[in-house]
Amino acid sequence: MGVDGEADAEFLALERELSLLFRRARAGQGELARAVHPQLEPAAYGLLVRLIEGGPQRATDLAAYMGVGKATISRQLGGLEELGLIDRAVDPADRRASLLRVTPLGSERVAAVASARRSAYVRRLADWDRRDVGELARLLGRLNGVLTDSN
Repeated sequence: MGVDGEADAEFLALERELSLLFRRARAGQGELARAVHPQLEPAAYGLLVRLIEGGPQRATDLAAYMGVGKATISRQLGGLEELGLIDRAVDPADRRASLLRVTPLGSERVAAVASARRSAYVRRLADWDRRDVGELARLLGRLNGVLTDSN
């Protein structure tokens, strides 16, 4: 059936809910970034989190993961460095290259923000059954996997 067909009602509802979730997430990312540092760009917050989760990485690997160009990643990483949230180290696999890594200050600030965010989720979802929370996380992980594979 087409997009207007009854069989597609679930996909229309999914699109509507994801659009709302993404808009709220973009707004929330700005708040998270400001909580880490008032001058931190919202997009750079995601880079900081990626470095914490994935460990030291080359700028080219970060750009590929985030789906942005070299100029964009360079500007965002430069901002993170200026704020003292990341630094560079020589890549032991190729001494001509450098690895970007989160500084203790960056780790500390992101950990505090992440803890506050988890507390907010716990409060907002207090009346949810824990199994439902787990199922939502599982389904979102599955969706993220499909969306990542389609790029």
